[in-house]
Amino acid sequence: MAPLHVRTPACYSPALSRASGRKVWLKLESLQPTGSFKLRGIGLACQHYARRGAKRFVSSSGGNAGIAAAYAGRELGIPVRVVVPETTPARARRLISGMDAEILVHGASWQEANEHTLAMLGDGNAFIHPFDDPVVWSGHSTIIDEVVEDGVRPDLVVLSVGGGGLLSGVVEGLQRHELTTPVLTVGTKGASCLAQSAARNERIVLPAIDSIATSLGARQVAEHAFALLSKHRIGCAVVSDLQAVDACLRFLDDLRILVEPACGASIAAIYEQVAELADFQNILVIICGGALATVEQLTAWRRSLASASAS
Repeated sequence: MAPLHVRTPACYSPALSRASGRKVWLKLESLQPTGSFKLRGIGLACQHYARRGAKRFVSSSGGNAGIAAAYAGRELGIPVRVVVPETTPARARRLISGMDAEILVHGASWQEANEHTLAMLGDGNAFIHPFDDPVVWSGHSTIIDEVVEDGVRPDLVVLSVGGGGLLSGVVEGLQRHELTTPVLTVGTKGASCLAQSAARNERIVLPAIDSIATSLGARQVAEHAFALLSKHRIGCAVVSDLQAVDACLRFLDDLRILVEPACGASIAAIYEQVAELADFQNILVIICGGALATVEQLTAWRRSLASASAS
């Protein structure tokens, strides 16, 4: 069964290199058919469960995982139900339903949506977890396979983090190739469960998600991702929502590529030259993508956040 995702380029970015004073490479996962890296892992999981006889895929999602599940189900001819929290943008809901998936809205955060999803599973249903599944991590690990094949050898990988699925996949890929390359994870201040867990040395639960980067909206990082902190060199950086949105708009000007604030967090780390970059000169940023933002929405967020910051 052929993969549902496509191979994406890893390209050198003169613009981000100039901005940061380092060599910066971009792995353009925004070019996936669904607009984000999620299709790698979610697509592989859907194929896995299809082979095992699944009659329906059921997933919980803040947006991008649901879009990937809907796409995979359509391609495989299997019905899909996606439960999203109230914070999921209308654009994401339209994209999910536009691929003939059933969509339900429940709860104030992904956790509540996920609990509702688990409670409604029936016979023949395959639960597609958006980030906490070894099959999903395996799919995401192919990002590193492609980077290695392209001959890119960074001394740091930068990626956005929510529940930890992308982090788990990237570390799996690095370890498969016997690479000890450090990873810098980046979240936003209102969705920083990994950074706070690392600081406290315990897997904490955020009381709520207070960030427009709803794709990072897991209140608790996956147990496996937290455990990786003691097995691989992983740093944590945190940026503001305003910095993430500004990075999206600047990236659009520089690269003519539109991404959402969840992805903008890792790009902001480069533009802002966060302290955690100090020891590194050859950096790969995973442009995880996201279909949840428009130029109009980014501009509106920018005005609102700048106004709140000034007041």
